[in-house]
Amino acid sequence: MTRLNVLLHEMVPDHQIMTGEEVTDLLKTFDISEDQLPKIYHDDPAIKACGGKPGNVIRIIRKSQTAGEATSYRLVVRRPKK
Repeated sequence: MTRLNVLLHEMVPDHQIMTGEEVTDLLKTFDISEDQLPKIYHDDPAIKACGGKPGNVIRIIRKSQTAGEATSYRLVVRRPKK
C-alpha cells in the first residue's frame, strides 16, 4: 500500500522545522517566549510528514493572493490525553 505524502498536496502549505538559532532570532524579533507561539499537535498529518517532534518550532509558508506569501509559526506540542 502506497502512503500519501500530505506535504505534496496543493492545499497543504510548506512546513519547515526551524533550527535553534532561527527560533532564538524569531523570539527576539517578536519579544515573545516559545509558550506564546500558537500550537500545533504532534500528530497533525503535516507535522508527522515533515518529521516534527514536540518542542520543535515549525515555519508555515502559505500562498496569499494579497501578500504573495504569508509566514506563520507553530510550536509542536503533544495532544492531551482524553
